[in-house]
Parts: sequence; C-alpha cells; structure tokens
Amino acid sequence: MEVQEGGAIWRVVLDTPKANILDAEKMASLTRTFEEARGEAGLKALLIEGEGEHFSFGASVPEHLPGKFEEMIPAFHRMFRALWDTSVVTVAAVRGQCLGGGLELAAFCHRVVASPIAKLGQPEIVLGVLAPVASVILPERMGRPAAEELLLTGRILPAAEALERHLVDEIAEDPAEAALAWIRKHLLPRSASSLRHAVAAARVGWRARFLEALDEAEHVYVHDLMSTADAAEGLRAFLEKREPVWRDA
Repeated sequence: MEVQEGGAIWRVVLDTPKANILDAEKMASLTRTFEEARGEAGLKALLIEGEGEHFSFGASVPEHLPGKFEEMIPAFHRMFRALWDTSVVTVAAVRGQCLGGGLELAAFCHRVVASPIAKLGQPEIVLGVLAPVASVILPERMGRPAAEELLLTGRILPAAEALERHLVDEIAEDPAEAALAWIRKHLLPRSASSLRHAVAAARVGWRARFLEALDEAEHVYVHDLMSTADAAEGLRAFLEKREPVWRDA
C-alpha cells in the first residue's frame, strides 16, 4: 500500500502472482487494510489497482474446492464487509483482465476506470459455480437484466461495452492516473469527515439489503450449490484443463 497526499489517498495494489489472484493470504491482507482504513480520520479515497498487466483473474480456483471453500467464501465476504465499513470513497483502476472475484471487488467501488483494452466478466458459471457478491452488487450497478446476463452466461465484456452497460464509469489509457486525477479534483478539496458521512448516507438504504442478500447468497453457495456434483466437477475440470462432464445433479 502507498500513502499519498499526506494520507488523504491510499493506493492499494493487488500484487499476487499469478495475475493478482485473490487467495486466502491476499484476502486477509486486504481485510486488514480496509479495517485500518476505517480508523484513518484524514483518509478520503482508496484507489485499488492491479500490479502489472491485469487487475485480477479473481479468487483462487483451488480454494473453491470442497474442504477449502467452507473457509474461503466467508473470508472473501468478510473482506467486503470490512470495505463497506471504511465509509471511504473507493475507486478501481482496471487494466487487462478483471474477472470473477476481481470484478466483484472493482464493481463494489464507487467508481471504476478501465483501460480501452480491459476485459471484465463473471465466468463462475462456466466452472459450474456462482458469484455471491456479484449476484448482489451487479444488479445495483448495471440494472438487473444486464447483471443477470453476465451472471448466467459468463460472458466477458470489452471495456467499451462495460462502459455502455454502466459496469465502468470511465475509459482512459492510464486508468490509475485518470482515477487519481478524479480523486484530486473531486475529493481532495472536500472534508474527510463529511465525505465519510456522505458515503454512509448515499448507501444507507442499500447497506441492509446488501448484508442480508449477501448472507442469503452465501447460504446458496455453501449449502446448496456445493452439495451438487457439478460444482466440484466444473472446478476440477478447469484445473485439469479439460471439458466438464455435467451430471445435472
């Protein structure tokens, strides 16, 4: 993490090899960062970006398997609850691929700036699983029809279409610099205290819905989906680089 503008901006970089995968260690690190951010009175914005060519390929697929998802899914969701509780403006700078859990993290931010060649999507259904956080937040960001198309097909959107569908707010050749410029212009002149209250108020009606819906989506994943044969088959097929053999059970 890099502190800028006298502590008004925290630049949080996803830097997990390979392609900034959100594994258990990275999720725990991000959760701690977000918890620390809550207590920083002068903090006005969190800028989240990926190291290198890509934002993130998403959460670790091996950690979705039986025996591991039971801890991984709740830990992933704790990260989002911690991010919510910061009450700080969040901006995602997206380069390259932004997939799965990576897109869930970006889409949760107040503003998403993407490069022209960025690719964004929720491919979980291709692996026989689903995206609990995206199931809750994408309808709020994109509208339900557009969100359901991504969630049910796993289709990957180019940046231009993502902008058209309100998944992205701005396209820039250097999304991190564009995001910083937006933060400096629109947030730095404001009171950090007032911004936090404004962030809380702007999403006050959504907070209860989000937390309740996330609990329900987590239950569907952990107790319903992962009791099926196809969920484990899809994940193992991906790891074994073969086509899944669905049993529809």
